[in-house]
Amino acid sequence: MKLILKEDVNKLGESGDIVDVKPGYGRNYLIPQGKAIMATEGALKQLDAIKESAERRAELTVEAAKEMAERLETTSVTISVSVGEDERIHGTVTNQDVADALQERDIEIDRRKIELDQDIKTLGEYTATVNLIGEIKQQIKVWVVKE
Repeated sequence: MKLILKEDVNKLGESGDIVDVKPGYGRNYLIPQGKAIMATEGALKQLDAIKESAERRAELTVEAAKEMAERLETTSVTISVSVGEDERIHGTVTNQDVADALQERDIEIDRRKIELDQDIKTLGEYTATVNLIGEIKQQIKVWVVKE
């Protein structure tokens, strides 16, 4: 039985893949759960159209990510924190703090795309990596200073 997967299925395939499964598995699990549809001629044409439009959107997204990487290349952020004894900060600086500092510079980056190279618990200069899309990543400098 040939099916088109509508979503990723563990150990079977990814969304959009055409897979050959046993009829019982397809009829009793994949199709009722909404994980797949029958691979009819019309469904295959529709799948091709969806893939083409997704590729066009991906190209535009990659171009936007490259532009954002160029913009981030010259960007560094300064985060002011309160400190206690021995110049240690209260708490830690998180990726949310970096995202907020970037937002103040009119750069919208989701906090989940920002990775700090190490825990920031003292004042100083650090590096954060922004994962834009796939292999497009950019590092930015993060300065942690006393309020």
